[in-house]
Amino acid sequence: MNNELMMILEYIEKERGISRASLIRALENAILTASRKSIHPASKLRVSIDPANGNVQAWAQLEVVDTLPNNDQLVFERAKERFPDVKVGDVVEWEVTPRNFGRIAAQTARQAIIQQLREVEKENVHNEFANRIGHIINGTVRRFEGGNIIIDFGKAEGIMPNKEKVHGEQYMPGDRINALLLRVDTATSGPSLVVSRASANFITRLFEREVSEIHDGVVKIMGVAREAGSRTKVAVASSDPRIDPVGACVGMRGSRVRNINNELGGERIDIIPYSSDICKYAVNALQPAKVQSVSVNEAKHELTVKVSEEQSKLAFGKKAQNVRLCSHLLGWGITIKTESAKNVVGKSIAEQLKQASADLAKSLEISGETADILIQNGYITREGILEAGLDALLSIENINAEEITDAFARISE
Repeated sequence: MNNELMMILEYIEKERGISRASLIRALENAILTASRKSIHPASKLRVSIDPANGNVQAWAQLEVVDTLPNNDQLVFERAKERFPDVKVGDVVEWEVTPRNFGRIAAQTARQAIIQQLREVEKENVHNEFANRIGHIINGTVRRFEGGNIIIDFGKAEGIMPNKEKVHGEQYMPGDRINALLLRVDTATSGPSLVVSRASANFITRLFEREVSEIHDGVVKIMGVAREAGSRTKVAVASSDPRIDPVGACVGMRGSRVRNINNELGGERIDIIPYSSDICKYAVNALQPAKVQSVSVNEAKHELTVKVSEEQSKLAFGKKAQNVRLCSHLLGWGITIKTESAKNVVGKSIAEQLKQASADLAKSLEISGETADILIQNGYITREGILEAGLDALLSIENINAEEITDAFARISE
């Protein structure tokens, strides 16, 4: 077994990055556990492996006695042969290696050795990655299992669950991938690292990596609202009045934000200046829509934002995404009020969209289903529909082409 054992130790040390000392400790424990009955009946046993040649030996701690010994005792006359100065009552370590112990260990401890090696490897993974939780790590896509991506991070394998993936991103085995380390789970038998690309914190770390002012603490990210794969809003502030936080994040000719955008596969990123004044903050967050006024209901933690009818499309955004992200970013409920829809005050976003759909159906003389599809795609007013043009409207998925063509002809007259 010696030569085989040394080859295994050398291979695992190089390929898995586990120190030989750790491997030997694991093997000693494994062999002792699996072979205890075949070694000696003593209660205190240990197994040692010579790291130089792989020799395996077993030792028992035995009390020296001058009477008939039990399993944990050694008769004085025999002990004196090896330890001339021994006295009755002393405890000595006595070699109890069975014949052909190498073969016995190889046959009985294989599975235990594998388990011990796994535990050592898991411990190394934890030590390596525990202080990197919440940071971006880079790996290589290996395979796909049940909608999850399995990633090789060098010293450990990771998993990106389906819910942590970005919709629309496609990977192939061998592709390099950046992801945020969410947690290290060494208790399971599968991949130890759980990672994400859909987390809002992934955005924060990307900005820290690209924007030196954020890394240095001069510019601070005050909030992130994200719908992964589609759009993100990032609020930033500067502790130095000489530094424009938005400009620092955008970079010269947009270089910094473009690098982040490329990493995210084209996900739209809105960078807005933070303000402690909630009204001003809301105005900034709703950009590019131009806000006429903001009123605050502290009791309900709600903002009522007034915009012109022409700006309502921008304020809501496609499928109400803009107002939804703003509400998440601010942590306040937001009600959009337009000049032609004064009765929406106090209604939820869903109720506002329902009212807007009904108004649009009436204005264009179209069905409620068609109006809903237009609203979901960001077309809220007659003016917005005219501005979009018939070709853009006909390209909308599931739109009633005949109905929208007739309606467009009527409002274009």
